[in-house]
Amino acid sequence: MSHLHTETYGQGKPVVLVHGWAMHSGIWRQFARRLSQHYRVTCVDLPGHGFSDKAQAFTLPLICEQLGQRLPEQSCHWLGWSLGGSVVLEMSRRFPERVASVMLLASNPRFIKDNDWPGMPEKHLEAFADNLASDSRGALLRFLSLQIKGLSSFKELSGQLRQAVQESDPPDLDTLSGGLSVLKQADLRPVLAALDKPVSVVLGGRDTLVPVAAGIAMQKLNSKIQLNIIDQAGHVPFLSHPQQLLKTMADFLEQ
Repeated sequence: MSHLHTETYGQGKPVVLVHGWAMHSGIWRQFARRLSQHYRVTCVDLPGHGFSDKAQAFTLPLICEQLGQRLPEQSCHWLGWSLGGSVVLEMSRRFPERVASVMLLASNPRFIKDNDWPGMPEKHLEAFADNLASDSRGALLRFLSLQIKGLSSFKELSGQLRQAVQESDPPDLDTLSGGLSVLKQADLRPVLAALDKPVSVVLGGRDTLVPVAAGIAMQKLNSKIQLNIIDQAGHVPFLSHPQQLLKTMADFLEQ
């Protein structure tokens, strides 16, 4: 049976944090401990990331099947950051009884920009995919730099991201490529539109990967979505603006 690494802190309402592409649960640790002062927080390493065993293939159905098998069978509040938001939306579709609410942090149900949907240009992901084959660590570091581009705390945040990356072996090329395929191909807009659970979307006003316009488009899909913009944040608000994010989450979870 494949091992799925988790870290759990605190007591209270159960909250599950799902990380983004190429990352692992260590990226959350400082934020999770602050959140755990009021909630029971579980951070999970997705298959092939951090200290979790590799999946047969890094696809949303297989990922969610593993999460469903390994995590406690109780209704939790799920927060997905970036790629993690795709996982959370798919979990809400496959295991609705296990998802009490959905929080999408710097995430987009359809990451790629097209004529009627705001997102990132497909050529950016294609460039990452091309670079992975020849220089996977370099591609990963360039991706990290994009997440905090233009922020006044760039140097400090860059150090935190690098430290997290170095905490464990990086995902292998198959896993990284699979994650990029999810970002490029997955379209979870129908899932979001049909979701009948509380939904919070939190975006950074200076995010270069998920534009604020995506949040407005999401509200048009589902009018019940609570949209919050952290104006000066980029793609990692839990590192750059933890206090604002903690308050936004508490306001949502305590409704």
